Amino acid sequence: MRKTSAVLASLSLAVLALTGCSVTASSDGASCERHADATGIRDAVTVEGELGEAPDVSVFSPLHLTRSEVADVIEGDGRTIVNDQQALTVELSIFSGETGEKVYGTAYDENKGQVSNAAYWASQSPGLAQAFACATEGSRIVAGLTPEDFGAEALSGLGLSEDDNMVFVIDVLDVFLSKAEGTLRFNDAQGMPTVVRAADGTPGVIVPDSTAPTKQVVQTLIDGDGEKVTAEQIPLVNVTAVGWDDKKVVSSTWGEGPTGDLASSAPTLADELVGRTVGSQLLAVVPEADGAPATVYVIDILGAVTAPTQ
Repeated sequence: MRKTSAVLASLSLAVLALTGCSVTASSDGASCERHADATGIRDAVTVEGELGEAPDVSVFSPLHLTRSEVADVIEGDGRTIVNDQQALTVELSIFSGETGEKVYGTAYDENKGQVSNAAYWASQSPGLAQAFACATEGSRIVAGLTPEDFGAEALSGLGLSEDDNMVFVIDVLDVFLSKAEGTLRFNDAQGMPTVVRAADGTPGVIVPDSTAPTKQVVQTLIDGDGEKVTAEQIPLVNVTAVGWDDKKVVSSTWGEGPTGDLASSAPTLADELVGRTVGSQLLAVVPEADGAPATVYVIDILGAVTAPTQ
């Protein structure tokens, strides 16, 4: 994975179809069927240039599609996108199918990149869900979207006609972990909560019927094998918070998308992530203080990025 400089582009947002498929095993054990071998869009669009740089694109226009199509111009060998909340960094360009002209493009500058997810892009244009589904890091994707799949609001926002077909060229530069992964660590501290995990990594917390600790306690449940988080980086995490006394979930980012703002939700824990490795899972208990009840946190460290330049 490249050392990206990125900022969260609303990682708390929330769609698949086509012909032919390949099965890809992801690093977290999930498998995906990638539908991205449509020959029609391959014949209609040529793409040249290096991955991560603004592409040189020619569209055989006017392009008229009876259905949206997706093809992988470059099939990356990196981590697989296994769900639409998984954090990504991408660069993309959009072209009018009617004229072949470029109508939108991201910065293609890793110092000003954004962390997003497939759900975010699908919220902008519904047809992009099929473009990202089961794609791999290092891929360059070409997608032709019908007006219905691109979205009337998006067409209007670009000043295009309501019957224009759109061509996307998408570079998937980074795919972050979907859940903690690494070596399970044994902890013998008594009186601490127990964490169980669903197949997708979603944690469940069993809080004991005992008094909460009076000092903050942090345990490592999974030792990740990724790079260490530095003080200059923004950790990308999934967090579940559970009240010690009522044993109810207070908040959770699972099912919504990772956050890069742990300092706001759990400021006393933010510094605990510095020096920890990506892929790790932490269990923390923050004691009652200033009227706030004792709270249990389960934190999956899914990646780390540096703040963007302006």
